[in-house]
Amino acid sequence: METKKAPAKKAPAKKSPAKKMTATATKAQSKIQVKNNPKTPAKKDAAKSLSDLFEDSLKDIYWAEKALSKALPKMQKNATDPKLKQALGDHLEETKEQITRLEGCFKALNKKAEAKKCDAMQGLLDEGKSIMEETEPGAVRDAGIIAASQKVEHYEIATYGTLAAYAKILKEKECLKHLLSTLDEEKNCNNLLTKIADTNLNSKAIKA
Repeated sequence: METKKAPAKKAPAKKSPAKKMTATATKAQSKIQVKNNPKTPAKKDAAKSLSDLFEDSLKDIYWAEKALSKALPKMQKNATDPKLKQALGDHLEETKEQITRLEGCFKALNKKAEAKKCDAMQGLLDEGKSIMEETEPGAVRDAGIIAASQKVEHYEIATYGTLAAYAKILKEKECLKHLLSTLDEEKNCNNLLTKIADTNLNSKAIKA
């Protein structure tokens, strides 16, 4: 009886050198595109319009101002220079009014006043607390409190400036009025702190 031979297996087709180079180049190009154009995936509740971003930012600074209103009395208590203590006390009252203005913004938008944790402000306030713990009471701590306070002011100036720009283009006139009033106060507070530091407080800190 004749034995049938099994059919010979075909060897896998080999890619030509040209095709291999093309495939390698395509993969390399894809990696470069991903590396050069990374996109963070958006959350489900991500802002889809400028008005959404405006509202989210209002919630952010609303939380920030409330947190600052709790931190300022501690900073005032730790300050020694009379002018600095006065400036911090005055700004506490301004901050309370700024919170009311933000509530006015929410009302103008027909939205409920809602606070969303501001990581930036939390970080600045934590740093301010650390500065007070790491300095001796007196001129040195006062200089540190001014530094921490001005970082907060610069953040607020940037935030309110941006919000005012949003309100202007969105034609939210009532919000714009509130935001510009607060922006002026933040700038004035920052200038006052600079003046207090420059007059004699920093000089005292050198001699301390």
